[in-house]
Amino acid sequence: MRILHTMLRVGDLDRSISFYTEVLGMQLLRRQDYPEGRFTLAFVGYGSEDSNAVLELTHNWDTPRYDLGNGYGHIALAVPDAAAACAEIKARGGHVVREAGPMKHGATIIAFVDDPDGYKIELIQRA
Repeated sequence: MRILHTMLRVGDLDRSISFYTEVLGMQLLRRQDYPEGRFTLAFVGYGSEDSNAVLELTHNWDTPRYDLGNGYGHIALAVPDAAAACAEIKARGGHVVREAGPMKHGATIIAFVDDPDGYKIELIQRA
């Protein structure tokens, strides 16, 4: 078994695709409209779905926004340099909500950014 994808419901699909591809550097792997169900699915990631876990962005056409709730945590991405990643994300129009630095009660260097819908994305520095 392996993880295939994580699904996020998004209010504006094009805005979310732009964020994940242009700001975080993922690729749009596929996108499919389902007119009968009034929704669109878009899959983004850093590599093929055959060998990588990806994100499924689900846009329900009649729902412009969602409440995040308090059970959601974050998506984690490995980066070689968290401070450099934050600078690049800001240069691309992304919103850094916690600059790179050691995690509380530990030494791992992390940072956090918000996607356009407010989902948290953790950047974990890995050499």
